[in-house]
Amino acid sequence: MKKGLMFGAALLAALGFGTAQAGEVDVTGRKVLVAYYSYSGNTKAVAEAIHAKVGGDLFEIKAEGTYPAEYRPMTEQAKREILSGFRPKLTTSVPDMEQYGVIFIGSPNWWGTITPQVSSFLESYDFAGKTVVPFITHGGGGRQRTIADMTNQCKGCTVVQDGWQGYGNETDDLDDWLDKLTK
Repeated sequence: MKKGLMFGAALLAALGFGTAQAGEVDVTGRKVLVAYYSYSGNTKAVAEAIHAKVGGDLFEIKAEGTYPAEYRPMTEQAKREILSGFRPKLTTSVPDMEQYGVIFIGSPNWWGTITPQVSSFLESYDFAGKTVVPFITHGGGGRQRTIADMTNQCKGCTVVQDGWQGYGNETDDLDDWLDKLTK
């Protein structure tokens, strides 16, 4: 098992991806961005709690298009988008991404992965040399492939593999995770 993990980390490094674990994120002297997409407000609440704790700038990822208000039709649309690889056009942008060294990125878990809006965000910027810290909200599915998919889409950056996950907008263990995360 340990050999498999080491091989996986080596493979990611060879492909231009880096990984980090809790305690390996140094925010000292580095500008922080907390970016998130939130459909229902849950991920927004977590992003605001992270921002209150670590500071930096808060950024909401917004994109063209809407979702039905009813739950089932909304999830069916999200599933179709994810399966087709849909990437919506973003309607907000970070004015100067270059200034940030640590970027917290929040997404709901939709069908086991990050939302198309977050995928569009990851494809819209150069994250080379940056540390990306995922935080995932879910309705019972946990992380699933969210962090692995974020790692695959974030070219040249270091992605913290033990990103935070929480049910809905609950943030009970968020402060402890943030304390363990940063040096």
